[in-house]
Formats: sequence, C-alpha cells, structure tokens
Amino acid sequence: MNAKPLPSLVSQGQIQAQVMGPLGVITLNRPKALNALSLGMIRDLTILLHHWRQDEAIQAVVVRGGRIEGRAPVFSAGGDIRALHGWALAGDARIEDFFNEEYALNHLIKFYGKPYIALMDGITMGGGMGISQGASLRIVTEHSRLAMPETHIGLFPDVGGGHFLSHLQGSMGEYLALTGHVVGAGDALTLGLADQFMASASLEGILDTLASAPDPLAAARDLAQARPEPVLLEDRDAIDRHFAGADVAAILASLEGDGSPFARKTLEVLSKRSPLMLAVTLELIRRGRHMSLVEDLKMERDLVRHCFQLRRGAASETVEGIRALVVDKDHQPKWNPATVAEVTPEMVAAYFESPWTECGHPLRHMD
Repeated sequence: MNAKPLPSLVSQGQIQAQVMGPLGVITLNRPKALNALSLGMIRDLTILLHHWRQDEAIQAVVVRGGRIEGRAPVFSAGGDIRALHGWALAGDARIEDFFNEEYALNHLIKFYGKPYIALMDGITMGGGMGISQGASLRIVTEHSRLAMPETHIGLFPDVGGGHFLSHLQGSMGEYLALTGHVVGAGDALTLGLADQFMASASLEGILDTLASAPDPLAAARDLAQARPEPVLLEDRDAIDRHFAGADVAAILASLEGDGSPFARKTLEVLSKRSPLMLAVTLELIRRGRHMSLVEDLKMERDLVRHCFQLRRGAASETVEGIRALVVDKDHQPKWNPATVAEVTPEMVAAYFESPWTECGHPLRHMD
C-alpha cells in the first residue's frame, strides 16, 4: 500500500518530512535556533499529523531534531520566545494563534491514535516537552537534557506541564516546575518523563530498522538499552519535604531552615524567578493534579492569555523575563512584585479567571 503524497508545508523548510515504508518521519529543521518551535513549525506538524493519521499506509510517526554537524544534538529547546516578545510588544494577534495552535497540537499528539515516537536526543525543553510527553514512546539518550524552565522568563510550565509535572510522585512536580531544574536520561526515566534509553549513536540506524519492521512501535521497544542511574534520588527526601509547603513562602522558609548545599542552591535559583509567577506556577501544579489533560490545557490557555494581557506590553512579567534573558541579555529582570511577601492571593487568582465563556473558549473543541 503506497502512502499518500505529502501535503504542502508552510514553515519554509523548518520542518522536513519523509515517508520510509510504513513510517512518517518528521525532522525539526531549525538547528541554529535549537529547533525552537515557530508558528510555521507548529502548523506543519499539525498538517503532517492529520495527513498521516488518515493515511492507511502509515503505521507510525517518528519525530526527531535536526542537528548541525559537529555540534551536540538538540531535539527542541522550546517555543520561539523571541517572536512572542515581539508580538506582545506590537499587539500582534499571532501571539493568540501561537498558543491556540500549540496547545491543540499537544492534545493531538496525546490522542493521536497511531504510534508516535519521540527521539529526545539532546536538549528537550518547554515546547519540546510539549511535543514529546504525549508520545507513545519517549526515547532519551546520554545527551538528553529535559526541563520545563518557563519560570526563568516569568512564565509557567505550559504545553501540558500542569498535567505531566503534577502527576509525578511526591513533590517532584512542584520542584521541577518552580526551579526549572534540568534532568538527564536517568532521572527522566526514573521520574516517568521518558520510557527507554538508547545511546545517541545507535539512533542513526533506527529509522531503517523501524521501516522494515511489521510493528514499528514494538521494534523500537526491542531496541531499549540499559538505563543509566538517576542523580536526583539523593535529594528526593529533601525535595518532597520542602516543596510540600502550602505556598511559595512556606517552601522558601523550609529551605531557609536547611543549611544543606541542596537547599542553598535551590534558594539561589528561586531568588531569581518572578515571585508572582512562582505563585501562579505552584497553584497550576496543585490544580493540575486533579485535572485531565484537556482540562489542564484549557486552564493553561487562560493563564497564558493573562500572562500577556493582564499587564500588556513591557509591563508583562513574561515580556520582561524574555527581554532580560534573550533580548537584552542583561539577566536582570525587574519583577513586579519584587518579593514573595508582596504577592497577594488576589493577584494569583486573577490568572485563573477565564477570559472566555465556556462556549467561546479557543480550545472548546478539545475532548
């Protein structure tokens, strides 16, 4: 059975697609930008997935990151935050399209109906986690570096982060969400953020192997190699104890009462984050723990709208965070409020009030 011809794509080469027997292969092809997802890439991923879902000749989809020869591999470092910064300052409606379509893509991947295999070789953060955490099989390598670092830019762990982080054991979801801590393959596998390990070099022949297999997903699972040891386990008790606090102030107080190197390092990290968005993020994780993915994505869509609209333009915590990290690169964000003590429950609650009616919500068609 022959696969249908590939559809027209819109990202001008930032997404490459090919068919290898029963496999649809997607390569994120923006390596100079660490394969950060542009709006065009999100649209092309959606186009291809819908196309291949309806194509009986395609049994499975593989997504991987393109790379530059001689450089470390990258899956995807996240979304195109530089574009978001520009759109926010200009009042450009594409910022709405970006999140509507990105979250719809995250949902599509989770409920795709055909095996979707993510080769998470290298940096896999933010939006890269969004297009991999819903996969049927999540493969990590010795180069994998997984994180949801959105609090670094005055945002919150979106793309379903409120769901997949909140369902980790103990207080690990709170810890990873608030700090943006980067985990390697061993921790990713232990925490349940990945399914199997393969050495990076062994990925070179995986497509040929899967393309010739009667069951590509089963064949991929048969290629699993011995898991590396986790690193975070030695701090697990401390993480569970400190990050179980009722609010951000309680978490900080608990850490301040612990003189260990782990506590000091964690306090230093949290001191650089937006106090307001730390509080919003903690509330997201606590709510997400009792939600389905669909409910969480709709909530995140409300939150991200408010991140750019409650305070517009340069007054937004997220716009200021992106400015400090990637635009001016001074790494001196001016957060407002400046301290955790100044954050009120009313400030946090405002982010969780949906700006839409149920019938008017942009993700209302999700099920």
